[in-house]
Amino acid sequence: MIKEEDIGKRIKELRLSQELTLEQVGQRADFTKGYLSRIENSRKAPSVSALFRIANALNVRMSDIFDEPEDSSLITIVRKNERPIMARPGSDFGYYYETLAHNFKNKIMDVYILTRPPDSGEKPIVFKHEGQEILFILDGAMEFTYGGDKYILEKGDCAYFNSAIEHYGHALGNKTVKSLMIACQPNS
Repeated sequence: MIKEEDIGKRIKELRLSQELTLEQVGQRADFTKGYLSRIENSRKAPSVSALFRIANALNVRMSDIFDEPEDSSLITIVRKNERPIMARPGSDFGYYYETLAHNFKNKIMDVYILTRPPDSGEKPIVFKHEGQEILFILDGAMEFTYGGDKYILEKGDCAYFNSAIEHYGHALGNKTVKSLMIACQPNS
């Protein structure tokens, strides 16, 4: 299983194996060469949205970035203490995430638990990437902005949406919000 600090190295390996420059991948993913360089050198933790865009730019699956082992199993079990936490609390994009089922090869869905701390008052990071998502609130409440519309999502609420439309959310009140996110990207 890949560690958080190795994600950048894996992205670089995939890019170099295709003989692509940082600039070429940056143009495809709509990122600057400098931003991609910081990710590749483990100086910047990528958000889930950024990983989707990079995977699409490299024409690979998210699972290829996480360097999952070859496994032809029809089931995988990931215990609570086996979930790697990516982008630690205090990350630039306002949440951290745990990967679930990261070791199932050739999956068509990427599944995460997102944890958003109470609202800091800072301007939110807006996400936009190819594919579809499901966001299910496990605990707490959030204001979710999709396109220009705002929705209040509380524990038990679910949103299914086209992730190519700008979207973001922030925790309401002084409570952390936890959500389950399931995403499918077009080349999955």
